Amino acid sequence: MNNRHIAGVAGGLGAFFAALAMRRRSTIDFADTSVVIVGGSRGLGLVIARELAAEGARITLMARDGEELDRARNDLEARGAASVHTEICDIRERGQVEHAIARIGTARGGIDVLINNAGIIQVGPLEHMSVQDFENAMATHFYGPLYAMLAALPYLKQSRVPRLVNISSIGGKISVPHLLPYCASKFALVGLSEGLRIELAKYGIKVTTVCPGLMRTGSTYNAMFKGQHRAEFAWFHLADSTPGLTVHARRAARKIVEACRRGDAELIVGLPAKLAVLMDAACPQMTAALMTLTNRLLPRADERAGTEQRPGWQSVSRVAPSILSRLSDRATRENNEAPAAT
Repeated sequence: MNNRHIAGVAGGLGAFFAALAMRRRSTIDFADTSVVIVGGSRGLGLVIARELAAEGARITLMARDGEELDRARNDLEARGAASVHTEICDIRERGQVEHAIARIGTARGGIDVLINNAGIIQVGPLEHMSVQDFENAMATHFYGPLYAMLAALPYLKQSRVPRLVNISSIGGKISVPHLLPYCASKFALVGLSEGLRIELAKYGIKVTTVCPGLMRTGSTYNAMFKGQHRAEFAWFHLADSTPGLTVHARRAARKIVEACRRGDAELIVGLPAKLAVLMDAACPQMTAALMTLTNRLLPRADERAGTEQRPGWQSVSRVAPSILSRLSDRATRENNEAPAAT
């Protein structure tokens, strides 16, 4: 090995250890921090709130449904959370978001951490998707987080430990059939989040982009299904409950909290998601071929159904729920995902 090679190895090792040292220095404590979780009334957002509340964070939950927020607050307080605040807000409406963030910043003495987790899922073939479906997905997954981040920026600049976390999806890395509005909008969120990390670094604000694979949060009953809605719900619900393919919501939440604590640039949750990203980078043709095969196995379009959509709890069948979906059904009960009507 010549001197040039030795210098290169030494430089690489130096950069590696310097990065580790910087990572340790940027680690924060969540005790007494003001944390805002958009979309925190149920599912993953609520599970993240439980983890942060257990560390002494002052939690604010934002969501559209007041009854869901009340149940979420009761859940957190029953677990010992000392300070929980809620805000009813439609993340798709810029004015509502700006007013809500201003109220939170005043009432909570600032904002240290903003977690954008609000989401909707529309499942079905492209033939059943309308332009409005894409607009709604973009409003929820792209513009909503943008409104919240811009409104929270003045407070984050004043924080000693500013953090931004954007919950995207593996669908924001690899487009999945029958989830086009969801994937397109999650791709947009990934681009926004990665760009913001670069531009906000000068203020000391750490932005983390999270791309989970399938998680057992219980959210399938609140997803919207089109076309052969019962068949669409069945494959989606059963996939969401498959051990090995899915990650427990609590495990995912803990990984997200740790990535936020360190200020990591990106977190991909779940081994299947990590392998899928690596395969897509190494061989995009193979990924496209596998997704094409998957699409052929999914329910076909049904022209009689038009663009009508039904929530998961109106799409049950003999197949789902069943014993095969017990893990996902348990998550539904645990994470405030069960519809009030049931």
